Amino acid sequence: MIDSQVRAERSESAGQCAAPHSGPARLATTDYTQEVVDLLFGLLSEVLALRQPALVPVLRGEAVDPDHDFQLPLLQAQGIWFQLLSTAEENGAMRERRRLEREAGPEQVPGTFAHVIAKAAAGGVTAEALQHLLDGLRICPVLTAHPTEAKRVTVLEILRRIYRLLTDLESPRWTPRERAAVVDALRNEIDLLWLTGELRKEKPSVEQEVAWGLHFFDETLFERVPELLASIEWALERHYPGVRFSIPPFFQFGSWIGGDRDGNPYVTDAVTRAALHSYRRASLRRYRQRLAQLVRRLSIANRALALPEGFRARLAQALAQSGDGEQIARRNPGEIFRQFIVCLQRKLDALEHGGAPAYASADEFIADLKALESGLAGAGAGALARAWVTPLRREVEVFRFRTARLDLRENSAVTTACLQAIWRLLHDSEPPALDSEDWKRWLLAELVRPQEDVPALAGLPAEAERTLDMLRLVRALRDEVDREAFGVIILSMTRTAADVLGVYLLAKYAGLFADAEGVESCTRLVVPLFESIADLQRAPAIVRELLSVPLVRRTVRALGGVQEVMIGYSDSNKDGGFLASNWELYKAQIRLVRVGEECGLPIAFFHGRGGSVSRGGAPTGRAIAAQPPGSVRGRLRLTEQGEVVSSKYANRGTAQYQMELLAASVFEHTLAAVRRESRAVDPELDEAMEALAGTSYAAYRRLVKHPGLLTYYQAASPVEELVLLNLGSRPARRFGAQTLDDLRAIPWVFAWTQNRHLVPGWYGVGTGLETFVEVRGAEGTALLQRMFEEHALFRLIVDEAEKALAQVNLFIAHQYAELVPDTAIRDEIFGMVEAEYRRSVAAILRLTGEQELAERFPAFRGRLTRRLATLNQVGRQQVTLIRRFRAAKQSNAAQPDELVPLLLSINCIAAGLGWTG
Repeated sequence: MIDSQVRAERSESAGQCAAPHSGPARLATTDYTQEVVDLLFGLLSEVLALRQPALVPVLRGEAVDPDHDFQLPLLQAQGIWFQLLSTAEENGAMRERRRLEREAGPEQVPGTFAHVIAKAAAGGVTAEALQHLLDGLRICPVLTAHPTEAKRVTVLEILRRIYRLLTDLESPRWTPRERAAVVDALRNEIDLLWLTGELRKEKPSVEQEVAWGLHFFDETLFERVPELLASIEWALERHYPGVRFSIPPFFQFGSWIGGDRDGNPYVTDAVTRAALHSYRRASLRRYRQRLAQLVRRLSIANRALALPEGFRARLAQALAQSGDGEQIARRNPGEIFRQFIVCLQRKLDALEHGGAPAYASADEFIADLKALESGLAGAGAGALARAWVTPLRREVEVFRFRTARLDLRENSAVTTACLQAIWRLLHDSEPPALDSEDWKRWLLAELVRPQEDVPALAGLPAEAERTLDMLRLVRALRDEVDREAFGVIILSMTRTAADVLGVYLLAKYAGLFADAEGVESCTRLVVPLFESIADLQRAPAIVRELLSVPLVRRTVRALGGVQEVMIGYSDSNKDGGFLASNWELYKAQIRLVRVGEECGLPIAFFHGRGGSVSRGGAPTGRAIAAQPPGSVRGRLRLTEQGEVVSSKYANRGTAQYQMELLAASVFEHTLAAVRRESRAVDPELDEAMEALAGTSYAAYRRLVKHPGLLTYYQAASPVEELVLLNLGSRPARRFGAQTLDDLRAIPWVFAWTQNRHLVPGWYGVGTGLETFVEVRGAEGTALLQRMFEEHALFRLIVDEAEKALAQVNLFIAHQYAELVPDTAIRDEIFGMVEAEYRRSVAAILRLTGEQELAERFPAFRGRLTRRLATLNQVGRQQVTLIRRFRAAKQSNAAQPDELVPLLLSINCIAAGLGWTG
């Protein structure tokens, strides 16, 4: 296998960039997308002809790599080209979806509400069943600041303008002169992209990460979520004519940015407080803008319509409360809707600038907007209300005065250490063992002790005090910002039920219980996060024990009646490999659903996914369809991390599609249960999955437990240099230890991606498949074929592993391996990777019947084809840069000249593949 890759590599002109008009790339795109690709390539060439003319023939594939002095500008050009390619492809995909809807009808566009609700209507699902589903629908993407976004906000803004200009070019209305002006504007933006520094000079602060997250709300999400709700309303009206549905604010956003303390010492109380107020200001700023638009638009005169008396009375009350009613009425004489909106503006302004009256909560603002809608409808202007007021009311219902719910996350080691410190303070002795019955008895006894009997906790160590202060902050701010400002408390590394009970006890000490006695229920739900393979296997027993505690049951019921459980894709993959991780996640969900049913409290899942396939990244619709039957039930939370956020939500059309795809996929999975369409569990297929996962796990563990792997990994990848890239605020390791176990899953994946091994996305799959056939023979082969057709999870695993394998390059990987000074370790580890790669490719091709990897995925293959030559070139450059940087570092020589191009090469590969970790 490596021999063929070597020959393919050597056939390239010393690693030149592939020009966008080369044969394979053209065949893989639609004509229009190819036109856009050619246009952007031509404009980039024009910019380079002005700024760095020596690079133009290299970028066109007409010359070999320039010398060392040109490496930095070449890497910059390559990175920009990847970004422009992605923008062109995003524009092309959006155009293709519109074409399909225009020519075939909205019901034929997969991943839309029109498609899903048309199927429901055709399948006989009643309007009552759909309303019941809508009432229980809860979908929540959660933005995280995990260090996986290599693009600065400034660069995102430039790329957004380029995308909008490409959209403008789609219009046939331009004259040649006007079209030339748009093309000139595109060239200027590409020039600006060239002149803008791509690398962060300093590590971003949490405050900057908050601003990064809010960028997407300001640019797209505030506007698009109401349109999402309108799209399902339109589809329901189309397929259930005459039925009036109530559309709740089922799609909301969460955030960890400013609240994720797990291993991030920079998230302090002050930072969390500032983050909450930033989120609040963003929503209020948006609503002021929207009200200003309404004031300009709703210029309806009294004499034009018969105005309802109920609204006149509401206006009189609002004018009287404003303290300035006469002036408001004089300024807008005879325009009572304008007068009413101005009163709303005054109450909104008072929230930030002081004065009276001010809204006590978002609920009051929502009530006023409903009154405005009702007043317009009663006056015969219902269409105006639906067009201009309803979208704003829906925005406020979704975003309230907090934009996103801020979850708090902490590690169980930290919360347990705080509890142990409290024990020592109260008992003046060492606490019992954490796995002992004495420890659990103490937790339960403290939870039922009346609040007045709880002693003051003065004199705690500083770290324990900080943990308690985090929870006290919730009590202090929940009314100051918004009653839904905070989400849940996520407990990382949950190992026992006592870990979760301990957090409830800390919440009690912090005053977060609903009743004065502090014994009935907590005002925040504690969500266990199960990450490793062992933790996933223990999860059902832990949750069963947790839900047997009366206090927990009362808390769950008081907060909506559903116990949320978070499952981690990243760490389970790092722990057990791709196949075994996915199977353990699947089994854990099935067992947890059963626990919830037996305990009378449903379980909802929070999926901790990342961008790469090894961290749970997969096509949204297929990933949700592959979830176990009954595990969704209209509720889904999932993390949206780093580059995933920008790829989904940077542009309005894409953001709208991605949100609808997520919501419609959840809707469809739940409807399958309503229609009883879910297949019955097939024990034979599940038993086969168990066998495959076990063999795959063993193969993967042989690699990660190899005594030389850490040495190989650190030398044969840029993992140690990644921390210098300043991607995010938190450290690459939770507690600073230099071990694989303590290394976070994101840099683990990031480094294997950079060196083109991509081990976390496929390693072990080949051994699992090959061993299964060796043991079971022809029957095993037939069973695998049946699984490939019928088992959604197995099909997803094979598909995504195949895509990961298609991105592996053993020739480039071997060059990275040569950075390992110990030849014995190098040869043995790389030999294991090469052998498993060959095994995996052969097994997957036998299963799929393909001649080459990714034949089944023409769109993916096209995207990859357009990037491979440049990716391979950058990989070779990076190996040289790593070698030079490390040599300079070892000799204590000046390093900036070596560091900047190295970091730029990391950014470039991340842009080319589309993810970092």
